[in-house]
Amino acid sequence: MDASPELFKAIGDPTRRIILDELTRSDGQTLFELCSRLTMTHGLGSSRQAISQHLAVLEQSGLVFTRRQGRYKFHHLDTRPLRTIVERWPIEERNPDP
Repeated sequence: MDASPELFKAIGDPTRRIILDELTRSDGQTLFELCSRLTMTHGLGSSRQAISQHLAVLEQSGLVFTRRQGRYKFHHLDTRPLRTIVERWPIEERNPDP
């Protein structure tokens, strides 16, 4: 299976990569929690709407999925789509030329 163009688009943006980093540190965050952490930890001044749009791109690529609990929407990381990239260009052990 080949990696989708949406996956490359999703990981091509530095803000989205930071969002993925934050979900790696603490999975299952709400939009409010993510916005707070991005501001406090990374100094990003993006609006809630901008972060929400980034999350939509990540969700479309399969890297993020959401779970609703009451009125809250929790965002979770799913790294399985990244395997298609790793499998596309496998790294074999190589012996450097002497």
